[in-house]
Amino acid sequence: MFLTHADEEISNQFLSQGYIIRPVADFEALKQITNYFINIISDNLKIKSDLKHQDIFNKIHQNISAKEINNFRMNLIGKVNSIQEFRQLFYKTATPYLESLVGNELAMQVCINLNIQLPGDDSSLLPIHSDIWSGDSPFEIVVWLPLVDCFKTKSMYIISPKNVKEVQENYLNNYDDKISYHPTKDKVKFLKVNYGEVLLFNQALPHGNFINEESETRFSLNARFKNIFTPYRDKKLGEFFQPISLRVVSKIGLEYKFPKIL
Repeated sequence: MFLTHADEEISNQFLSQGYIIRPVADFEALKQITNYFINIISDNLKIKSDLKHQDIFNKIHQNISAKEINNFRMNLIGKVNSIQEFRQLFYKTATPYLESLVGNELAMQVCINLNIQLPGDDSSLLPIHSDIWSGDSPFEIVVWLPLVDCFKTKSMYIISPKNVKEVQENYLNNYDDKISYHPTKDKVKFLKVNYGEVLLFNQALPHGNFINEESETRFSLNARFKNIFTPYRDKKLGEFFQPISLRVVSKIGLEYKFPKIL
């Protein structure tokens, strides 16, 4: 393959670990994203917007209860996704890494997700899952962007590729309609991702979170990307995904009609 050394390096790391963590590619884009959230949260909860941004996010559990958090989260999701440039700003934080791992003709998830996990809150708990098990395509990648420093149980975990078979077998043998299987903590890797970094991970690998046992709240955004021309499953182009970087020759090819022979 005619990959650059840098492309080969990032690809090999992604294959061996199932993820990469890198500095955001456009810090100004991250700052704009952060400021949008600060302004919306400050207006909604009457929090002083001159606080350090990490304090606004990390300590938000002092201003809202676990019972209120999902409605609050959905309200935030609606408002930020209505901002015209928001998806492009998110894309800019990871553009060169996406181009190395996925390519430069991309489809992006229409609505960017937001996760807020308060300390001790079990309502935001995601049991172990692979997105492929619920209708996603194995050709997708997830970009995960924290607005705070994430570590230990304040972060997400992922199963190492070398442990996938064992964990999946345990999941299948222990899951029923009432009990969601959780791996033991020694089988998972909690990802340390600081503000100013971006995580890209293989969403085919089982992942999830535990109850946040830290003293701070987690704020993180995520969205899926894929090559436009790779197979889709339940989440279709034009519904869940939208093209963002279709090249001119592809446009010409898609629009070309063979002449009729008389």
